[in-house]
Amino acid sequence: MRYYLFWAGCLLVLAIIPWRWDAAELKVGSKAFTEGVILGELLQQLALDAGVPAEHLRHLGGSRLVFQALKQQDIVAYIEYTGTIDQELLADTPIATDKQRAEALAEHGIMISPSLGFNNTYAIAMRRQQAEQLGIVSISDLARHRLLKYGLSNEFIDRGDGWPALSQRYALPTEHVFGLDHDLAYRQLRAGEIDVMDAYVTDARIDPAELILLQDDKKHFPEYSAVILYSSQMAERYPQLVTAWQRLIGQVDEDAMRQMNGEVEFNHLDESQVAANFLKERLQIVYQPPVQTRSQRVVQHILEHLDLVRRSLLPAILIAIPLGVIAFHWRLLGQTILGITSIVQTIPALALLVMLIPVSNWLGASSVGRGSITAVLALFLYSLLPVVRNTFAGLNDVPAFYRDSAQALGLSSFWRLSYVELPLATRSVLAGIKTAAVLNIGYATLGALIGAGGLGQPILTGIRLNRFDLILEGALPAALLALAAQAMFELLERRVLSKGLK
Repeated sequence: MRYYLFWAGCLLVLAIIPWRWDAAELKVGSKAFTEGVILGELLQQLALDAGVPAEHLRHLGGSRLVFQALKQQDIVAYIEYTGTIDQELLADTPIATDKQRAEALAEHGIMISPSLGFNNTYAIAMRRQQAEQLGIVSISDLARHRLLKYGLSNEFIDRGDGWPALSQRYALPTEHVFGLDHDLAYRQLRAGEIDVMDAYVTDARIDPAELILLQDDKKHFPEYSAVILYSSQMAERYPQLVTAWQRLIGQVDEDAMRQMNGEVEFNHLDESQVAANFLKERLQIVYQPPVQTRSQRVVQHILEHLDLVRRSLLPAILIAIPLGVIAFHWRLLGQTILGITSIVQTIPALALLVMLIPVSNWLGASSVGRGSITAVLALFLYSLLPVVRNTFAGLNDVPAFYRDSAQALGLSSFWRLSYVELPLATRSVLAGIKTAAVLNIGYATLGALIGAGGLGQPILTGIRLNRFDLILEGALPAALLALAAQAMFELLERRVLSKGLK
């Protein structure tokens, strides 16, 4: 038993010992598309120019997730659009004027800036050649063609101002509607896999020679002026930061935004450099973004990835093995334990992350950003089932002869478990831990959806920019880490198991 307690103590120390990450006190966020990341970089660089250290959490997900992070003070600012605020974030509050919008946001401790200078409204796009062949010019014309395939971004499908209201207003068919990642939808549209998609007016990928934006003839989409949402508490503490951000007001027009998007997506410039170029040209602010080589980026992402894995996997092992023991010895309770851990495995990763954000806030921990407790909790829950199930199965497979012999020797149930049952179940338990480790390493890539870092960051960026090299920059190291974990546990199995058990 001392042997097990010793290793349990080692795992606990490894799980809770902090790894130092240099993080700024203030964090600005951005949503999961190129334009949002560029605008987030503008906020960060203006903060640095004002002498206020700030970190930019890229690619945080959809509007509701980022807005929630702002309300919970996990970030202090991000760029949003007035139509999204009115129709989605504050849908339960009637808003007819800018003053009403500002008052409604103030109730959440949030302030709003005037427009940055451009209106990035939603639009519906088709291939120009197909639209001309079918005689489609406006959104109303789509109602006559019920076999067209719609590939819509997942957020647009669920938004109050998105597909539900649009399809109802224009009486559009709903039989062939598919949810897609927005960046993948462009590829599918050009390849002819889908016929219709949602788009943004400032998207650089809208090539007038290939795609056409259909007329919103019933004026369904409201105005989507870009504005800065920022914490009122932060504004009181750092008034110079608000003054710096105000310099962006009226400076970003639609052409400039479309050009910046194109520099990232077509010329493969980093969003930081594109933002710096804009600030130098428009506001005469000189800032040189730090440059990382590919190898430096990979090493940083691997370290962040391993941090997420060890903080979630090791506690999961410590808790899952006792749960497996309980499940074996108390069968009714055991079925409940196995059932709950099995259900957790069926919850989609993004849904689980969103569900756990309030838990992180309740614990007083940061829900987004590097080392996010939300990501750690999700990975912890995903790691439980393989270890619980294999511990239960290993104990269940111990021959009754050995238990009877231990009982005949007068061993109590505790010592039978310590000296007979767990040692005989070791192989099965190790197999469960190995499975959990491999799954954990794979699932940890999803932590990038809430800015937790790791190898998912280059994967998401590569998908967004259609860059296969960036996808491989995250996918290959993640695969190698999984193989290394499997090899390590197989070696551990050889060293730990006695010849008899082998």
